Amino acid sequence: MKRIKFLAVVFYFILILQSCNNNKLIEVVEVPLPTVVEQKVVVGSPDDIQAFEGSFQLDKLGYAYNALTPNISAATLELHYSKHYLSYTNNLNKAIVGTPLENLTIEEVLAKLDPNNEIMRNNAGGFYNHSLYWKCMTQKGGGEPQNALAEAIIRDFGSYGIFASLFKEEASNQFGSGWAWLILDRTGKLQVTVTPNQDNPLMRNAPVAGTPILALDLWEHAYYLDYQNKRGSYIDAFFKIINWKKVEENYESALKK
Repeated sequence: MKRIKFLAVVFYFILILQSCNNNKLIEVVEVPLPTVVEQKVVVGSPDDIQAFEGSFQLDKLGYAYNALTPNISAATLELHYSKHYLSYTNNLNKAIVGTPLENLTIEEVLAKLDPNNEIMRNNAGGFYNHSLYWKCMTQKGGGEPQNALAEAIIRDFGSYGIFASLFKEEASNQFGSGWAWLILDRTGKLQVTVTPNQDNPLMRNAPVAGTPILALDLWEHAYYLDYQNKRGSYIDAFFKIINWKKVEENYESALKK
């Protein structure tokens, strides 16, 4: 048996030597790997989204879904606007039909609604809060406010930097879902405040009452696709796209009320 194995090994090496002599080495052929086809996420247009017929209709977004990238992705903005905002609007229209609130403005609805009516409270708040939130952002935003608003921020907070730090801190410390606000309170002073869920400073149950001029959505659907659990990164990104021109207009309007 050992002799047979030995002869087999010798025979194998003889074959290899003959192949070398005849230049018949095995040729290695390079096979190209399949290329990865890059998939593009197709998103629609915010102008295509329509609420059911009712007292309130969607505010136009004012920019494309991809306008705020990389701070807020197109996928996040489309989901937020076309699903969550649309649902609040449709549900508000259903809840308000046949009630004394039906023909009022949304600000009047928020001031008069019963805080114990959770359906009305959540959906009226969801509609108003998001309508303001969209306007507080723009593609070429960021920087610092100007004019009368800048002066008021320095007057009431000490500096823009102190205001920004306070706003970010309050937003970061809000437990669970909610909103962060810059408001003009009833004494004419600017304040930073937060509210849970879809509550806002116009409601009778607000911890700090006043007119909102800047709104930041702290619900996970506003940032989780982009930032997962890093809410602080989302808050920092929001400051890069704040539409301070619109916030200044909100401030001027609030002063006249």
